[in-house]
Amino acid sequence: MRYSLRPLLVGIACTGILTSACAADSSVPQPRLPEVVACFVTDNGAVPVTLEVARKFSQRQAGLMGRESLKENEGMLFEYPDLQSPDRGFWMYKTQLDLDIAYLNEQGKRASIRQMAPCVTGSSSSCPSYPAGVAFQSAVEMNQDFFSDHGIEVGDRLMTGTEHCSSP
Repeated sequence: MRYSLRPLLVGIACTGILTSACAADSSVPQPRLPEVVACFVTDNGAVPVTLEVARKFSQRQAGLMGRESLKENEGMLFEYPDLQSPDRGFWMYKTQLDLDIAYLNEQGKRASIRQMAPCVTGSSSSCPSYPAGVAFQSAVEMNQDFFSDHGIEVGDRLMTGTEHCSSP
């Protein structure tokens, strides 16, 4: 009897250091997830955002695959039950959007940011990864240049709920 290693290797690749990958069919946009109203609090005030929240492993895997656009202040929050290692990161396999990702520490403060380019190739191995470079508890993907356009810097904090989103 012959056994194929392909299913095992695909499974291993899907549970490796990369967190956004391996959805069954990404030609169709991933379904919208529950949303939360939040804001990034900076020295210059609050920047309101609406974030879909990916809490489950399968939701984090699929991320924004297949989406063709995001509204200006719309993004996705990836929450993890445990602190993630600095070598963990994201990739853009089957993702069509130019995105920025902010990696957030346990207090919700922005610890690092990466710009990520779309990767719609048929081969996942052709897509680069974007490691955090810092330990992180959550991550936020927004349209590319969102953070720089709004003056959101390292140390600025993501707060959920409208009560936190008024300017100081």
